[in-house]
Amino acid sequence: MSRVSFLGAGSWGTALAIMLAKNGHEVMLWSKVPSEVTMLMENREHKNRLPGVKLPDSIVVTSDLEEACSDKDLIVFSVASPFVRSTAKEAAQYIVSGQRIVNVAKGIEEESLDTLRDILVEEIPQADISVLSGPSHAEEVAIGMPTTVVVGSASKAAAIFIQEIFMNELFRVYTSPDIIGIELGGSVKNVIALAAGVCDGLGFGDNTKAALITRGITEISRLGVAMGAKMETLGGLSGIGDLIVTCTSNHSRNHNAGYLIGKGRSVKEALAEVNQAVEGVYSAKAVYQLAKKYQVSMPIVEQICDVLFEGADVHDAIKKLLTRDRCLEYPDLGWMEA
Repeated sequence: MSRVSFLGAGSWGTALAIMLAKNGHEVMLWSKVPSEVTMLMENREHKNRLPGVKLPDSIVVTSDLEEACSDKDLIVFSVASPFVRSTAKEAAQYIVSGQRIVNVAKGIEEESLDTLRDILVEEIPQADISVLSGPSHAEEVAIGMPTTVVVGSASKAAAIFIQEIFMNELFRVYTSPDIIGIELGGSVKNVIALAAGVCDGLGFGDNTKAALITRGITEISRLGVAMGAKMETLGGLSGIGDLIVTCTSNHSRNHNAGYLIGKGRSVKEALAEVNQAVEGVYSAKAVYQLAKKYQVSMPIVEQICDVLFEGADVHDAIKKLLTRDRCLEYPDLGWMEA
């Protein structure tokens, strides 16, 4: 049995906390939001995010960050991406050298273009920081639907340690040293999922969705390889696997926000209606800036940024994607001249 603390009691943190408690670990769930702490303590249920799913009696809910960080075998960062840096700054004083941390949120910081692990390394340099990602909606994990993810770490020992804590007969965990590939796959797919939602909101069909997913993984791969990721990772669980589930599921906040935009809602209205952190919106500008920095073409990301931040019409954005200059699907596969 390990002592595990979750910093962040949203749907994903709560779902994983429930699973690890059922795995037999000693689990603490921290939130900075007083109303959330009260709700979880009194109802033993996250009524807003996971209605009907009860917290095991063994889970300790707290608002005390020092208590949540002290004397733990593993700290899970499960706050939404916009709050990773601020939470890390607060928690750093309570975290000892060599403390193992795994981040399970997905995103890229707009101002710095840092991945979430980069942020944690900067703010908590004394810790051993890993990442966990893959096609894994909290609503399904919370009720025990079979799910598979990958944990990435610079340390093989840390990756195996986290794998052993999380893995059970319904939650399979692979390990990988390709941290940047895992993080980019999990972050950029949220931006592509916004576009998928827009297409669904516009009433487009399966052909459109298949094309968007396929060209989406091409864009993710261009950026990933340019930044040092491995193609195997981008074609795996945290790349195409996470992209598929986020582009097609009604559980996806990014897809749902895009769908509402496609239906004619403003970005502000769509975010208010989803009423959860839509990570793709927070990451879109950063992904586009990275594309320019590394000189890779990401037309889907570019058009989504125009819709989100420049007020572009979604119909015009689709037209621009479809009427770009004709080209080979993959330039490296040109014909041999006779």
